[in-house]
Amino acid sequence: MVTREEIESCNKEQMDQHQRRYDQTVSGMADPYELIRKIISFQVAIPSWALGTGGTRFGRFRGRGGEPGTLGQKIEDVGLLHALNQSSGAISLHIPWDTPTDAKSIIELAAKQGIVFDAVNSNTFQDQPGQVLSYKFGSLQHTDRRVRRQAIDHNIEVIRVGQALGSKSLTVWLSDGSCFPGQLNFRKAWQHTFEGLKEIYSTLPKDWKMFIEYKAFEPNFYSMTVGDWGQSYLYASKLGSQAYTLVDLGHHFPGENIEQIVSLLLMEKKLGGFHFNDSKYGDDDLTVGSINPYQLFLIFNELVEGMDHQAMDHHKDMAWMIDASHNVKDPLEDLLQSVEAIMIAYAQALIVDRKALESAQNNNDVGLAQEILQAAFRTDVRPLVAEARRRTGAALHPLGTFRKLKIREKLIQVRGSDVVATGL
Repeated sequence: MVTREEIESCNKEQMDQHQRRYDQTVSGMADPYELIRKIISFQVAIPSWALGTGGTRFGRFRGRGGEPGTLGQKIEDVGLLHALNQSSGAISLHIPWDTPTDAKSIIELAAKQGIVFDAVNSNTFQDQPGQVLSYKFGSLQHTDRRVRRQAIDHNIEVIRVGQALGSKSLTVWLSDGSCFPGQLNFRKAWQHTFEGLKEIYSTLPKDWKMFIEYKAFEPNFYSMTVGDWGQSYLYASKLGSQAYTLVDLGHHFPGENIEQIVSLLLMEKKLGGFHFNDSKYGDDDLTVGSINPYQLFLIFNELVEGMDHQAMDHHKDMAWMIDASHNVKDPLEDLLQSVEAIMIAYAQALIVDRKALESAQNNNDVGLAQEILQAAFRTDVRPLVAEARRRTGAALHPLGTFRKLKIREKLIQVRGSDVVATGL
């Protein structure tokens, strides 16, 4: 759908302007080449359910056409994104939405696209066709032992699917909770959930991780059985060294200090990964960085500081993934924008003057500390990120190249205009 030659041709048209902007950006930097190396190695996984038009609880509008109708086509679309930015080298599957029928052929297809398999995600927040028992009143927390058994078995099966694909982690998000006072015995719900997670955890391969994702509210609005980072941390701590908390940026109340949560979880060695998105009110699942790019930078500032303090590999030691719903925008364009925003925030965090910031903090120089952070945030690092892409054969401007090469139009010609992607 897109060739290296086409990308190079688009880059040539923009090269003179890019070089001027790049030279200006790096002129005062001590080691831009080390920054570029880190940016190149940083990869963000694409979720299989976000490659088509999303929706809300009110429904889903018709997409733009050319959407992927099979898992193979989804992998091809992630390959397309990766060809354009060389920062999207992994796909995260949601089971059973995207259960492969032939793991071997799917692995071969992914390899051709330069794609690996990130965390596999279980689904006990909706009933599937042919499912014997309903999750209407919860899954692992359910009062009925048979429902809990069904949810446990599903998660164990998801691990098996992931093993066949070469994945190394399981993400568990539970919608369990209650909508009304008195509906649920909180203690019993927690105990049931922990016992279920413990059985699932016991089946993890030795080199795997379990990510326990939390959410403040929705679809339940009185209580959530994994409702905040403290509850997730409690589960993960009791389960063992392979269990971690996963932070979804949209799963908090408005105004929560996510950067502080990140710092403390890192300190306790219990931060396992991220689901990136943006929001104005709740779990809006908007394009990363579209509402509050400064908060995204502040989160990355804590991530870089905390990971460096523990000598962690920025790419390998944390799971990075987008989790968004593209309701009114082209899904592939939205994903390109989200990856770009993540890379920019990461690059800005890399250029924070750590020694100066620590000195200002130690001296309680509040104004200077703010200036140091905002100086990094206000630095236009887009040329630096673009140069990292160029050096890997990707596009200087992925979104512009996507449009110039009319990739959506080509997808419509091949797949038609009426395909509806599985997932959201």
